Amino acid sequence: MKPKVVVAESLAEAGIRALEEHCRVDVAVGVDRSELISRVADAAGLIVRSATRVDRELLEAAPSLKVVGRAGIGVDNIDLEAATERGVLVVNAPHANTISAAEHTMALLLAQARNIARADQTLRSGVWDRSRFQGVELHGKTLGVVGLGKIGTLVAQRASAFGMRLLAYDPFVSEERARRLGVELVDFDRLLAESDFITVHLPKTKDTAGLIGKEALEKVKPGVRIVNTSRGGIVDEEALAEAIRQGRVAGAALDVFEHEPLTDSPLFELPQVVVTPHLGASTAEAQDKAGVDVARAVAAALRGELVLTAVNVDLGRELADEMRAYLPLAELLGRAFVGLAKGLPGHLTVRAEGLIARHDLQPLKLAVLKGAMEAVSNEPVSYVNAPRLAEGRGIRVETETSEESLEYLSTLRVLGKVDRPVSITGTVGRKGPMMVEIMGHEVELPFSPHVLIVRNQDVPGVIGRVGTYLGSLQVNIANMVVGRSPKGEAAMMGLNLDQPLTEDQVEGVKALPGIEEARYLDLS
Repeated sequence: MKPKVVVAESLAEAGIRALEEHCRVDVAVGVDRSELISRVADAAGLIVRSATRVDRELLEAAPSLKVVGRAGIGVDNIDLEAATERGVLVVNAPHANTISAAEHTMALLLAQARNIARADQTLRSGVWDRSRFQGVELHGKTLGVVGLGKIGTLVAQRASAFGMRLLAYDPFVSEERARRLGVELVDFDRLLAESDFITVHLPKTKDTAGLIGKEALEKVKPGVRIVNTSRGGIVDEEALAEAIRQGRVAGAALDVFEHEPLTDSPLFELPQVVVTPHLGASTAEAQDKAGVDVARAVAAALRGELVLTAVNVDLGRELADEMRAYLPLAELLGRAFVGLAKGLPGHLTVRAEGLIARHDLQPLKLAVLKGAMEAVSNEPVSYVNAPRLAEGRGIRVETETSEESLEYLSTLRVLGKVDRPVSITGTVGRKGPMMVEIMGHEVELPFSPHVLIVRNQDVPGVIGRVGTYLGSLQVNIANMVVGRSPKGEAAMMGLNLDQPLTEDQVEGVKALPGIEEARYLDLS
C-alpha cells in the first residue's frame, strides 16, 4: 500500500499530483489542531508551510511519521530536535524561491536608491515634488554581498549587469568560484569599509544572529545602504535605526524582521527605509515550485533515498554533482560489508580514491552508515537516525582519501575487522554501482538484490560444481565473474542470482569440494 501523506496547508496542484504518483494524499487544509493530530496518527509524511506548528506533541501523535516537508525555506515552526530524536527527516524547498528572492532584492535595492516608495506616496497625496527625491545610481557603486550562496550568486549576477563592482564575504566559497562570478572575496571588515550597498543572504544561526549590529555598523563606509531579504535578526534593527538617524547609514530596505508579523518598529518612522512584509518568496512561480519541490522530496524520503534538502541531516558542505551517483553505491557497500563480515565492528573506515576524494565525504560516510545499520538493526533506519543508532552501538566511522586511483576515476572502499579484516570496494560504471574488490580479490561484479560470493581453490571443476548445485535448487545465475587475489591465493567467484538463498542452501555451497568460503548478500 502506498504511504499516507497529510497535506496540512495549501499546496500547488502540481505538487499534489507529484505526491499522488507515490503516496496516498490526505488534504487536511484548514482543519483544527485536534483534527490534524488525528489525521497524522497513521501518516508516513506531513507537509506544512509556516502556519502549522510541528512540535513534540504532534510528532509523538504520529508514530509512523518518517518525513516532514516544509513548502518553503524556513523551518522555525518545526521542532528539529524532537524530529531528529524520533528519526523523522525534515526537508524543505530551499531553491524554489531563489529567483523570486533575488529579484525582490534588486527591487528593494532600486527602490531604496531611487526613493520609489516615498515618491509614490507623495504624488498620490497630491504633491508633485521632484527635488526632494534625488537618488543615486547603482552603476559604478560597490555592492557587498554577505553570503554567496544560490540567492547571493543570483543577486551578484544581476548587480553585475547594472555595472556594479562586486565584493563578497563567505568563508565557505572558494576563490575560484568567486572569480568565475566576477566577485572579489574579502573579509567581513573590508566589505563593510568599502561597500556602497550591502545585501545580506545568510541563514540565521547562532553565528549570524546580530552579525550586522552596532559594532559592524561603526565600521561601514559612510553613506552605505543596507538590504536584508534573508532572515530577520541578522541585522540588528535598533542599531540600524540609530545608525540611520546619526547619518552613518544613508538608508535601508528590509523584507524580514526579527519578530514577524511586525507592524511597529523604529525603522518604520524613518523615511530613508523601505520595508515590505516578507515578500521575497511571494510570487506565483515560487509558490508552485515550493509545492512541487517539497512533494518530490517527501516522496523520495519515503522511498528511502537521501534527500539533499534534508534540514536535520549533516551532509557537510554542498554536495557536488559528481558525488550524487556515489550515494547509492555507498549505501550498498555498507550493507554488503555487514553481509561479508557477519556483523559490524566498533571501528569502520570509509576510503575514497580518485576524483571523489576531492570532495566532502560526509554524505558518503552517512550513506555507508545507513546501509550498514539497516543490515543489523531491528528498527527502521533513516539518514536521520543512523548516526544515533551507530553511536548507541559504539560504532565509529572515519574517512580516508587519496586522489590517486589506479584503474578507475573514483572508488569507494569500506574496511573493518570483526573476526578478521574485511574490505569491499566499489565504483560507478556505465551500468551503475559495481563491486571491484572483495577481500583483496579483484572483481567487476554489478550490485543486484541477490549476490553470492564464493572463495574457492583455483582448480578445475569448482565453477561447474557451484553452477550445477544452484541449478538443482532452481536458482538462476544472472551473471558471474571470477577473480584472483594479487598473491595468487584462492580464486573468488561473484554471482548475481535471480532468487534468494536460504542459510541451508548457502551451507550446501560451502560443502561442495574445493569451496573455501561462501557468503550470500541480501541487498534487496
